[in-house]
Amino acid sequence: MIESLPKVFSALADDTRWRILARLGEGPASASALARELPVSRQAIVKHLDVLRAVGLVESQERGREVVYRAVGGRLSDVARDLERIGSVWEQRLSRIKHMAERDG
Repeated sequence: MIESLPKVFSALADDTRWRILARLGEGPASASALARELPVSRQAIVKHLDVLRAVGLVESQERGREVVYRAVGGRLSDVARDLERIGSVWEQRLSRIKHMAERDG
């Protein structure tokens, strides 16, 4: 999972995609509904959704003539766990450095 984090962060580095994902966290929506809520064209919304879908943060489902998108909570939880693991390793390293500096100082 950690090896895919750069692609996820790249997808989230765009403000519009971040806002789309945050909005989908509140509930599913179509590209048209998102375009009405955000200051972005429907065509641009669809392109942003494609990026989010490619990294597994968003899923789509056809409902008649409409495509509805939703955030993938499990994928977001995976990303959060990986970040927590990375942070924990760094905290342990910094703690050891601090302990060594206090012991030697």
